[in-house]
Amino acid sequence: MPQIIFLPNDDLCPEGAVIQCEPGVTICDAALANDIEIEHACEKSCACTTCHIIVREGFNSLNDATEDEDDMLDKAWGLEPDSRLACQAVVGDEDLVVELPKYTINHAKENH
Repeated sequence: MPQIIFLPNDDLCPEGAVIQCEPGVTICDAALANDIEIEHACEKSCACTTCHIIVREGFNSLNDATEDEDDMLDKAWGLEPDSRLACQAVVGDEDLVVELPKYTINHAKENH
């Protein structure tokens, strides 16, 4: 079973986290199931960028990004070549190292 290593983030997981998840689960769902309250203002429908993440290791084991995801990522704060939307990135068979950016473009944070 692959693990996802979340690097420390001052707001969401100050000490970082290591979680186990089944292949086929999105990174967003895996995080939420393990009390990492990653933002997902569009309810995981690929309509915003609040769940933007940077995959530091294991990027190539994820499913390919769709054109819609790529279009949304163009609007993300701090976009990098290994950026994905956590609601669209499906875990494969490899371990991942994920960074949660410090900022999002969400102007009105919802309490999910």
